[in-house]
Amino acid sequence: MKRIIKLTALVLLINLTAWAQNTSEKPNIIWIMAEDIGHDFACYGMEAVKTPNFDKLAEDGTIYYNAFGTATICSTNRSAMMIGTHQLKTNTMHHRSNRNVELQNPFKPFTYWLKKEGYTTILGHHGVQAKGRKTDCNFKYTPIGTWEENRGLFDKNDHFEEADQPFFAQVQLNVTHRGGWWTNIRNKSEHPVSVDDVVLPPYYADTPEIRLDWAKYLDQIEYADNEMGMIIQELKDKNMLDNTIIVVIGDNGRCNLRGKGYLQDPAIRIPLIVKWAKDFEHKDESDQIIASTDITATILDLAGAELPEYLTGRSFIRKDFDRKSVYSYRGLWDEVMEDMYAVSDTRYRYVKNNKPELAYDAHQAYLEFYRPAVHVMRTLNEAGKLNDYQKIFFEDHKPKEEFYDLKNDPYELNNLATNPKYKKLIKKYRKEAEKYTKEMVSADDTYEPVTAYAVEVYQYVKKEYPEAYKRMQAGEEIGFGKFNKKYKKLKAAQEKEKGTK
Repeated sequence: MKRIIKLTALVLLINLTAWAQNTSEKPNIIWIMAEDIGHDFACYGMEAVKTPNFDKLAEDGTIYYNAFGTATICSTNRSAMMIGTHQLKTNTMHHRSNRNVELQNPFKPFTYWLKKEGYTTILGHHGVQAKGRKTDCNFKYTPIGTWEENRGLFDKNDHFEEADQPFFAQVQLNVTHRGGWWTNIRNKSEHPVSVDDVVLPPYYADTPEIRLDWAKYLDQIEYADNEMGMIIQELKDKNMLDNTIIVVIGDNGRCNLRGKGYLQDPAIRIPLIVKWAKDFEHKDESDQIIASTDITATILDLAGAELPEYLTGRSFIRKDFDRKSVYSYRGLWDEVMEDMYAVSDTRYRYVKNNKPELAYDAHQAYLEFYRPAVHVMRTLNEAGKLNDYQKIFFEDHKPKEEFYDLKNDPYELNNLATNPKYKKLIKKYRKEAEKYTKEMVSADDTYEPVTAYAVEVYQYVKKEYPEAYKRMQAGEEIGFGKFNKKYKKLKAAQEKEKGTK
């Protein structure tokens, strides 16, 4: 009997040793997700900004130029990436909707499969602003726990240690998201970005207010770069850098004109930089077309996981990877229900607007607080002071179709949709878009939207703080958070008063 026990223990020890050796050979993976950014690092050619840490990652690894989000708003693109499947397929395409709806089988978050491969999954980082714990997915989940017990996505928060290896850490750099901290960070910067050095795209009016807003945005990029440097230093101090893959992406494009929420390049083309671990180097293929869901599939592939059949993403490190285009969709965002989609590749972009009666400038309440350029340019437009390219955003409708030659017109100034020269080519892209639309249908049509609280806050500011509202219209970012707190306090007092009557 004792001999049997000893043999059993020996077999168990051998198995555990083999498992430990196997898992130790797996790379650690850190997914750095900067919020609301485009190709705005110096290594991408952005003027006036200094990003030495992101630039070094690009130099040592691979920088990708044609990565596109399947969505243009944070929660929808995050939902797609968390599952590795296009948001239309999983019914997660409407911003912050269906938060109490279970994912249908067979869909699961990719962290479920990472855990099966022996990975410790970590959410956030102790050293970044707000600890980087944002998840923001449009299905029922909890941030920490197990998927089987409480729909948990991650194992723990904030810290990666030697005992956690191999680990996967998802860290949000939220400083680049619009917020009340922008001015404070600029004021504390030892070298704030010069408003004279910024270079604005041609669809912006060149005014002091818009230059200042752009410079503030780049100040946040530099702050995020410092956070990236801090994380890299921690990996070095813990002797983990060589065995860690660092993936840097944006959750969607920048929150500004034509950006987040739309289907032009500033909204759906996202940064993607990968610093490879030792023995996991990948050859340089910077120009290949990559969907945001492909990043998920690639992480699973690097971790040694079998890729689930339900993924619409594909591993871009495999030899047979050959994506031809990316299909992006925009649905509900707060009080504005849109229905538009785009097909993008390295040369062209086709956009179909199913609600052309909705203007680009939809006066969405939340964005009224966070897009100074729109306020300034509205005033200029009313005065007839915008050029033909700048005033397109303020027309009272959108074209039914858009088609752009990204090589010859990178700023998408000339819509070729009605140009007879491109009739055959547009027909080809239209069919491709229709094919994608049929493929991405969900079996679930549940729709439980969340009321856009910002609508009430916006009306509250207009009524109770007319001077602040005037400053907003003049291009000052007055701060949604501050007035949101005031309004919530007022509502709480009103509810309390009702309860005492």
